[in-house]
Amino acid sequence: MGSHLVRVAGASSAAATLGDQRVGVIGVGNVGARVVRQLLSNTDIGSISVVDIKPGRAREVVDVIGENTSVARTPTDLEADVVVLCSAGGSHGALARHALESGQHVVSVGDSINDVRELLDLDAEARVRGLSVVVGAGFAPGLSCILARHAARHFDDVEEIHVFKAGTGGPDCARQHHRALGGDAIDWRDGSFVDRRGRSGRELVWFPDPLGSRDCYRGALADALLLAPAFGEVERVTSRISATRRDRLTALLPMLRRPHADGGPGAIRVEVRGRQGTGRDVIVHGAVDHPSVAAATVAATATDRVLDGRWGPSGARGLGSIDDSVSWLGDLARRGVKAATFEGATSG
Repeated sequence: MGSHLVRVAGASSAAATLGDQRVGVIGVGNVGARVVRQLLSNTDIGSISVVDIKPGRAREVVDVIGENTSVARTPTDLEADVVVLCSAGGSHGALARHALESGQHVVSVGDSINDVRELLDLDAEARVRGLSVVVGAGFAPGLSCILARHAARHFDDVEEIHVFKAGTGGPDCARQHHRALGGDAIDWRDGSFVDRRGRSGRELVWFPDPLGSRDCYRGALADALLLAPAFGEVERVTSRISATRRDRLTALLPMLRRPHADGGPGAIRVEVRGRQGTGRDVIVHGAVDHPSVAAATVAATATDRVLDGRWGPSGARGLGSIDDSVSWLGDLARRGVKAATFEGATSG
């Protein structure tokens, strides 16, 4: 039993004419380096400065990419209108707070529960300063939130959202996946967050080829923290990640082997259940891509929208809050990241 895909079409709004914009990127691993390359296609960006915990890595990226890029000594040295947080080490909350104090917008690909909580806590400060903090602008959360919002267009009331993720985007992502599987999960149920034991709640989930069926389990994932406030009256929000039996057994131990440089293809699956008129239905959207590529594309698209004013009001929030999912999907498709509608099997 499997699933096949039908393309989701979209069209983007025309970009505004801008002046000479500056972007800073903190962390240039698999995702950060791709964010820099994606942003270079925006001719309204005049300069991109990068910084990494490994100075040699930052210099390598600048040497390869060249034009309009430079290396900053520390995050506090970045002269930018928008700072994109792609670093694996350190607190995204602390980095974002410093950026706000410097008058800079923030886009974060951070997906840990601590990072997401700290970033959302900056909402009041960002509003006072008239700045934006885009939280969870990666693969999942990120693209998964856009797909949840897109599916919600078909319902009068959204009752449940369930997110499933498979694959990792490189060494840092693999380490975070390992930590997430070893931690406790957060679900949203009937108006409150509920802690659930990690590595529990097994579901057999069908992803498109080449991934196929995967066992997915609860883990320390931040999706509910972003989706629950974005969907008002939603009753349930859950998230799970794919894992093997060995992954579950070793989740509480240090990683036993060095992760691959690139995690290979991955996928997300977003099931949205709700009411249409007097009936109820389920819509399933998803995407298959290298997680690092998809995450970088979402982050770059979010950065473009912050710069040209299309992101919307100031404050800290995730991509589930958007009201133009068709436009977003169109922009992402033009960059090579295409979403789809599942027809056929649902999970479990």
